[in-house]
Amino acid sequence: MNSKKIALISVYNKEGIVKFAKVLRSLNYEIISTGGTYKILIENGIKATPIEQITKNPRELFDGRIKTISFQIAGGILYDRKKSDHVKQAQRLGIPGIDIVICNLYPFEKKPNVENIDVGGPTMVRAAAKNYESVLVVIDPNDYEMIADVLARNSLGVKLRKHLAAKAFYHLSVYDSQIGKYFSDELFPPELTVPFRRVEILRYGENPHQKGAFYLSPNTNSPFAKLKHLWGRDLSGTNMGDVFAGLETVRMFKEPVACVIKHHSPCGVAIGKDSKQALERAIAADPVSAFGGVIVLNKMMDLKTAKIIATFKHEKMGNIDIVAVPKITKEALALLEKIRKSMGIYTFDNIPKKRNDVLDLRWYGGGALMQNFDDEVEKGFKGWKVVTEKKPTKKQIEQMKFGFKAVKAVRSNAVLVVDKNIPMTRGIGAGQTSRVGATKIALEQAGKYCQDGILVSDSFFPFDDCVKLAAKYKIGAILEQGGSINDQSSIDAANKAKIVMVFSGRRAFRH
Repeated sequence: MNSKKIALISVYNKEGIVKFAKVLRSLNYEIISTGGTYKILIENGIKATPIEQITKNPRELFDGRIKTISFQIAGGILYDRKKSDHVKQAQRLGIPGIDIVICNLYPFEKKPNVENIDVGGPTMVRAAAKNYESVLVVIDPNDYEMIADVLARNSLGVKLRKHLAAKAFYHLSVYDSQIGKYFSDELFPPELTVPFRRVEILRYGENPHQKGAFYLSPNTNSPFAKLKHLWGRDLSGTNMGDVFAGLETVRMFKEPVACVIKHHSPCGVAIGKDSKQALERAIAADPVSAFGGVIVLNKMMDLKTAKIIATFKHEKMGNIDIVAVPKITKEALALLEKIRKSMGIYTFDNIPKKRNDVLDLRWYGGGALMQNFDDEVEKGFKGWKVVTEKKPTKKQIEQMKFGFKAVKAVRSNAVLVVDKNIPMTRGIGAGQTSRVGATKIALEQAGKYCQDGILVSDSFFPFDDCVKLAAKYKIGAILEQGGSINDQSSIDAANKAKIVMVFSGRRAFRH
């Protein structure tokens, strides 16, 4: 065997392995194989040597926990062919030089349990990847055809070897990170590897000169996992951020809701009796900012809802860049295709009631923030406190609840004005460094709708200036966090203006 080329095949996923093995045999590779893999090769007429013939160990010790772990196999993968003393030692010890390791691992991701923690497979893969200049490591069945072609043309180079080694180490890292998560009972372990798999290369990142790609964590139930491109432009990094911001907005509502997103922040959010009414209101909230925006719904888009986009296009000359909805009817899709050829149309299926991703990751260059998601917003409603002489009506409380969900999705500092009767935003001040600046923008945008409207802040008012400004615009009620050392001055200003003020007791920052 030492004078021949040798391939070691040990795979859990048998897809494509018979065809690949036949190519290897046609190229004069001797095959060493294990258990079930050996069985399927023999059944298909492919000559192979059982691994125990090399290891001299009994077949599959300890219920299969030991198959490939041995000095002979590890040595055959690891010894350096460029070093004459390594070669001589291998010959003296009768260790076969393994040229290719083809291995994929027990499916821990699909069936997380102790018995599905692969030990021998990662050992072989790691060894082969380390010795990549001498040993080709193959972990992905999708690579079989390409590698077979390269071997058949005798064009295997160090660049491909190194690429496959890197792929192997990344794969092991993703595999081990999920095992660590399975065992850990810590929310924030002292060392952490977060697994991701690339889904697609994006049109660009945030700007056309930046490259970008999108990744998903294994087993996530994020709507992005089911995102389908039906029509129009491919997504950019900015589009992905806008769709995510939209999803985070609409997932908080049980009622039909629509939001229009620009630069990762809503410029219009509204509830309706159906998606048509919700979208009509969301666009009307700020039609100027809606131009070039992203529309996200939490219910199916039907033809009458799609006609709202057509109306916006024809009457306001307003373009929409991306539409992302759970589902869309054939009639609605056909209409949108005619409105604008470049408008991207995507579906993501129903939004899960509860996400299975525990932590929210924010990447900051060479570091990262890990935090739990700010979900279960409605539980916080129980802690609200009326702090003014004037008490809110039932309708005002309803509008405040809508407003708090909406402001939670807006970039901080965030202040918005909610219509006095309709569950829709009328003005949004987003992403400002000054809270009074955010308040001014929201009030000016809302204009006449400020009268008796609801002003909602994502944090407390540190001074009474925001309340005094709200009074000038005849705001009827204010919802803010409370907790400032100057709370009383804001309360006094509200009492003087006969404005209802409620403290949420909960900050809703989103940066």
